[in-house]
Amino acid sequence: MQTVLVVVHLFLALGVIGLVLMQHGKGADAGAAFGSGSSGTVFGAAGSANFLSRATALLATLFFLTSLGMGWFAMQSVEQPGLIIEDTQPAAEVPASQPAPVSEVPSIPGTAGGAAADAEVPEIPSAAAEGEQPKGAE
Repeated sequence: MQTVLVVVHLFLALGVIGLVLMQHGKGADAGAAFGSGSSGTVFGAAGSANFLSRATALLATLFFLTSLGMGWFAMQSVEQPGLIIEDTQPAAEVPASQPAPVSEVPSIPGTAGGAAADAEVPEIPSAAAEGEQPKGAE
């Protein structure tokens, strides 16, 4: 039933869009000066405005009703909070454990303190120390 309602709702939406686009705006009378007079239309001189506005109102009302129907179906599919069976078993207690002691973090090489400070850090030879000129200094 929900699928049928959604399909009908979709066609109603497309119908409302089509009817709104077919209607003449307030400034449509200025177009009559260029040869698009309303007397040559399918509905006659005054019939199109009346027919299109009534059809649009009818489709808009049906669109509104299908929107309410889809909202009602959506509310019926949601579980009611009072119908949920509560879990009556208490939660298992987890014994509290002592956190592990924080171990000493080794220091960064080249800084004071720690065994890693005794290690020798090799130096990178620079091009200027070897007597070469750096590229781009020509």
